[in-house]
Amino acid sequence: MTVGTDRSTDGRGSGPRASEHGARTCVDPDDLPDGLVVADATGRVVCFNAAAARLTSVPRDEAIGAPLEQVLPLEDLKGRRWWTLTDPYGGLATRRGQPERNLLLPGGREILVSARYVREHPTGPVRRVVVSLRGTEARRRTELSHAELIATVAHELRSPLTSVKGFTATLLAKWERFTDDQKRLMLETVDADANRVTRLIAELLDISRIDSGRLEVRRQPVDIAAAVGRHIQALTAGGQSPDRFFVRVRPQLPDLWADPDKVDQVLGNLLENAVRHGEGTVTIEVAPTRATTDGEKGTAVTVSDEGPGIPEESMGRVFTRFWRGSKRGGTGLGLYIVKGIVEAHGGTITVGRGPRGGAEFRFILPVGAPAYLA
Repeated sequence: MTVGTDRSTDGRGSGPRASEHGARTCVDPDDLPDGLVVADATGRVVCFNAAAARLTSVPRDEAIGAPLEQVLPLEDLKGRRWWTLTDPYGGLATRRGQPERNLLLPGGREILVSARYVREHPTGPVRRVVVSLRGTEARRRTELSHAELIATVAHELRSPLTSVKGFTATLLAKWERFTDDQKRLMLETVDADANRVTRLIAELLDISRIDSGRLEVRRQPVDIAAAVGRHIQALTAGGQSPDRFFVRVRPQLPDLWADPDKVDQVLGNLLENAVRHGEGTVTIEVAPTRATTDGEKGTAVTVSDEGPGIPEESMGRVFTRFWRGSKRGGTGLGLYIVKGIVEAHGGTITVGRGPRGGAEFRFILPVGAPAYLA
């Protein structure tokens, strides 16, 4: 793709065309999502696209033909003039540009700037300086998300580790003073808190794999109806009434190939949320469906309750990090991980309002059968 940089009257231009192929692939600089500023061999601006005008608040008509240093009076975070420091038209003849960095515009506005020096030959004089400008909003959102993750992890770790430290220190210092029942109670509490820390670490590892695209799916035959039954049995063993669950399994389910551990993780999270945050009967339906528009077979699992449901204004944030419902508790990472797992299988997950007013989560997994079974 070639972006034109000749001195046309509108400051965009079609640029020098090295070949017919180059001419056919030219694009309008105003179509670029980032700011583009190009200066010629004399240091005067010959291209200034719409994104650059928006980011710098400098009108294009004022920028074209003006010196680059005047159009972009950039300073680093220590208040030093950037063009004086970098000296693109002087200095070492082997330099090819500047990596992206945070710089300041007049008024203290931050902007991400990178530059490339175009030369006729590797050590020749600079023929053009091409500058890319980007806003810092996306980076700030990422930094804020990371800071929030660190704060959440620190908060979630503090409580169980304080408990573990307190009980172990007490037992070590006063072992002989406690009865066996008291020791057992303390050790059971330590064990529960250690499990809580283990779950948090597992969640963090899952998030790391999801964000980096390294979440592995080891497909095996999965009886998803039996998996639902195991989770309900575990919940009832933990004190929930069996009457609270209603399971409907539709006939003719396709053979499902998926990662059984990760399917268990999805089911466990959705059922635990329905029990903890919902009310009334929790309904689980397993049914055959079409997983994609091309007609691929799939399995749909719907989990709904009869509670107050999720407010409409929160529907779009349910699968984001740190989202929590009306009741506090947990890290707010579970549904983000659930979505990542489902999508790693090539499936989809949605949230809505159930037939009796509560929250309804529905995920669809494609069959995912190996090629030799197709």
